[in-house]
Amino acid sequence: EEDSLSPFIRLQEKKKQARLMQKALEVKEEDFRERMKVITCRWRDLHAKEAQLKTYMEKSGRILKENDKMRIQALTKAIKERERKMQKKTELLRAKRELEALRNKHQKLCNKVQKYSIFNKYLEDVVKISHFEEIQEVIWRYKTLLRMHKDLLQSQQAHKEMSEQAKVLLDQYTAEKEAEILQYKNELVQLQLRFDQAQSDVLPWETSWADIQNTTAKKTLKLGTIKMAIFNLFQ
Repeated sequence: EEDSLSPFIRLQEKKKQARLMQKALEVKEEDFRERMKVITCRWRDLHAKEAQLKTYMEKSGRILKENDKMRIQALTKAIKERERKMQKKTELLRAKRELEALRNKHQKLCNKVQKYSIFNKYLEDVVKISHFEEIQEVIWRYKTLLRMHKDLLQSQQAHKEMSEQAKVLLDQYTAEKEAEILQYKNELVQLQLRFDQAQSDVLPWETSWADIQNTTAKKTLKLGTIKMAIFNLFQ
């Protein structure tokens, strides 16, 4: 009987274990479904957050690009502003130097005016005792005379240069002609020597020519005599 009950008991135990396992499985399944719901909710939240993050990143990227663009524009504007300020400073410094130079020039002119004021008084006295009516006429007359004097000096200098050039040319021409005259004198001496030599050579030739003429006359006379003799014999 115990042997017959043992399988039944084991079967019941197995069924009980199966029910416990089924119940545990159902609990786990329920727990899994709950966890899946939680995970699904989290997944949806993650998708939503991912979409929000993507939107935020895109927006941040646009903002960064705009910020970079604005920063570059601001930097460019700052550089241009700095360059403009430097240019203004340079122009201001140059203007200060020019102003200082003008002040110095003005001071020098004032000093000259103060120094030359006695000449103005002198010119006023000149106008009083001369036929001029204004100081400016005296100055114009002085400038005219000064210009004429300058032209006269230039003309004298030009004539002096022309005279010097003419003198140089005359010296060159004289030297050339003296060289030619010396050459002609040398040639004349050579010709005179040749003429004297020719005259000394002509005398023997003249003597020889006289001898030849005498011989020729004698031969001619002898030939005439022979011709007469032959003619007489022929007669």
